[in-house]
Amino acid sequence: MKIVIITGSAHKHGTTATLTDQFQRGAESAGHEVFRFDAAFKNVHPCIGCDKCNRTGECAFAVDDMRELNPHLLAADAVVFVSPIYYFDINAQLKSVIDRFYANNAALMGKKKTALITAMADPDKKTASAANTMYDLMTSYLGWEVAGRLNVGGCYTADDLREEDLTAAYELGKNL
Repeated sequence: MKIVIITGSAHKHGTTATLTDQFQRGAESAGHEVFRFDAAFKNVHPCIGCDKCNRTGECAFAVDDMRELNPHLLAADAVVFVSPIYYFDINAQLKSVIDRFYANNAALMGKKKTALITAMADPDKKTASAANTMYDLMTSYLGWEVAGRLNVGGCYTADDLREEDLTAAYELGKNL
């Protein structure tokens, strides 16, 4: 299976990066091909709703790093989203990438698996409610099969991650 992981965090050794590493290890151990796109380290212009993509077939910002992601995204059997919860939702870096899905809307519809991984300092996992709701609406709209979700609370830094969190991320990747 071809898996695309799209991360949002700008912390190379933070909580979501560590969870992503574990997920990727699990997926690769199961023989899956993984492409990782760390959005915070890429140049992705936010969608401006100009609708050029629908009129001409090309995004107005076709020269940014979405052209690196798009071929992998379109060929993927599964798309995994990983985000820190900074202020009750996925972060802006990941959201910019998701908003740009619009340029490939029809091609992305149906026949993909997906998973969501979030991490937050707040131990109360309801802090991820908005992220979960957005994810549920997006995956329903796209017709994607939700294969898993991992909301990890109480982890301000990677050192706060528990062994059970790391294992859960690894197993999600392995069993996707």
